[in-house]
Amino acid sequence: MFKECVLFLALAGALNAQTARPIVLHAARLIDMETGSVIAPAEVLVRGGRIAEAGTSVTHPAGAEIIDLGGRTLLPGLIDAHVHLFLHPGAEDLQTVQESVPQRTIIAVLAAKDDLMAGFTAERDMGTEGAGSADSAVRNAIDEGLVPGPRLRVSGNAIDLLGGHEDAINFNPEQRVLSNATYANSALQIVEAMRQQYKEGADFTKIYETGKDSLVDGRLSTPYQYTEEELAAAVKEAARVGKRVGVHATGEPGTLYAAQAGVASIDHAHQLSEQTMRLMKEKGIFAVPTFTISEYFADRAATPALEAYERKMLDLHAQEFRKQLAAGVPIAMGSDVGPFPHGTQAREFVLMVKYGMTPLAALQAGTVNGAKLLGWEKQIGAVKAGYLADIVAVEGNPLQDIAAVQKVTFVMKGGMVYRQ
Repeated sequence: MFKECVLFLALAGALNAQTARPIVLHAARLIDMETGSVIAPAEVLVRGGRIAEAGTSVTHPAGAEIIDLGGRTLLPGLIDAHVHLFLHPGAEDLQTVQESVPQRTIIAVLAAKDDLMAGFTAERDMGTEGAGSADSAVRNAIDEGLVPGPRLRVSGNAIDLLGGHEDAINFNPEQRVLSNATYANSALQIVEAMRQQYKEGADFTKIYETGKDSLVDGRLSTPYQYTEEELAAAVKEAARVGKRVGVHATGEPGTLYAAQAGVASIDHAHQLSEQTMRLMKEKGIFAVPTFTISEYFADRAATPALEAYERKMLDLHAQEFRKQLAAGVPIAMGSDVGPFPHGTQAREFVLMVKYGMTPLAALQAGTVNGAKLLGWEKQIGAVKAGYLADIVAVEGNPLQDIAAVQKVTFVMKGGMVYRQ
């Protein structure tokens, strides 16, 4: 026990020493995410875990560490608003049943490190899928400097109704296999589940609002799970304690009910009505598209019929996404990483550009917009004096080729260098 305490103190001392010493970053350019302007050349002065100065040149304090990043581009740390740290590639329904919560927590810790090393310095974990509040322990361990990982907003289990999207539908009912989410079949039960999750450390609530999805005559068909009134009760309860609600919702009428209730985000958002899009723009409700998971499933479909379905669904989503952009729906980057390998989700930026966003808008979705959605506005999401020093560097210029975000070579979070 004594040796463990000494090791912890040594690690803490090394962290404090690095964040206490001023650091000057020098690179070819810095992208100002708020204005879209490019600062070239670029320097950033970091003191005590925060950005002190940023511009073409900054103060070089005596004894400062100078990190020359050459021809690379500086960006704010990337933000993924839809991840699953407790999932990994493979049969999702089986891993949630066969793997113990301790095993899945170890997997989540490793996944968090992979995401951080890929440049994602903040994330929203959208449900442990049956691991309860174990995500709170992962978040706390990261915050305390025990393990490396992004800043996290966590939800614990998502909330779902009996027979809903994440229920154990295809198992032998006599085996009583539990849902991957927490059951709630009324507004009262939703609020009760939320209070228990907040007691256990959840930062926000995730609710499954639609599913199972199907295509009927080229249009998405998906049953809603909760009424507008039930969702409004959840939003009211979350607001009571300064928290918010995000929903899994792919289409109507569930997406409309969610927008009317005033949720913070509608994740997946495959097909939205004009009324829903108008409400989302008016209320500042983010759509989180998660294209990468759809592409991944289409590329690895078990049968030709399933591949054809996944391709049609992805094509439909891409068409609808362009309508959402034209309607002014706010967009936050979210990949749904977990069922595909952690650390590879920067592919989402490439797909958002492929399907209609400009490179700058895609970058803003994964920085300033993500910061707003996660409740860290004016703290992260920009390389700006006073902000936390979450900074990454990429090869090339992502404004010219968005794929550059898949080539992160430097990662700083809170003034500490994790990758160089």
